[in-house]
Amino acid sequence: MRILHKIFPLTAVALLLLPADTVFGENVSDYLRRAKSNINKGDFNGALADYNIAIELKPDLADAHYTLGVLYWQQGEFDQAADQLHAAIQHEPKYAEAHYTLGTVLKQQGKLPEAATSLREALRLQPDLAGAHTTLAAVLRQQGDTAGAAEEAKAAATLSANTTNLQAAEFSTNSGKRLMDAGDLDAAIAQFRAAIQASETYAPAHRQLAQALQRQGHTEEAAKELSRAAELDSSVKPKM
Repeated sequence: MRILHKIFPLTAVALLLLPADTVFGENVSDYLRRAKSNINKGDFNGALADYNIAIELKPDLADAHYTLGVLYWQQGEFDQAADQLHAAIQHEPKYAEAHYTLGTVLKQQGKLPEAATSLREALRLQPDLAGAHTTLAAVLRQQGDTAGAAEEAKAAATLSANTTNLQAAEFSTNSGKRLMDAGDLDAAIAQFRAAIQASETYAPAHRQLAQALQRQGHTEEAAKELSRAAELDSSVKPKM
């Protein structure tokens, strides 16, 4: 209970009388909740204190270690940030964001080989992290690997473009739903087709288009769109 002894003048006997996850009647959830509230209020020192108490009470809180790492990083405390991010990964090895953030911190510390390793692990776990591709490109460029840097930069650009297209598809689909609810089927269909043009793999647009076409009596085309939506849905379901 090292951190607690620094923060509270409790005797060892008093600590032993408390429940394992409680200090002054407050449990881990209370400290986590208050830490988040402190972040929202801009009280980062208060958030640091609460998160530290929370992980002292329950050391396997990967998210708390991760958030602590981010807070220390934002304050320029790179060593402490790296320690907390390592702890997050220790408790949750598949924590892609923690690997990504650790790679970024290590890059700022000038530890380029270690940074590249962390960033590659982040991308192995979650290949669509555009920011990790961008940061890895910068690391490789600093290491003199221009070909690798160009490849990572290209991957980042592709992912960014896909994100923009997906956002456009979501916007057009939502617009089409409002128009369909208002009874303007032609305008709704135009919006759903625009969504599909922006991102052909966006299943909700195909599903909504099928519904609009069905209402207009175009049953054959509606069935094709519904089939395409089902195909896209099945492709993203986790394999058992």
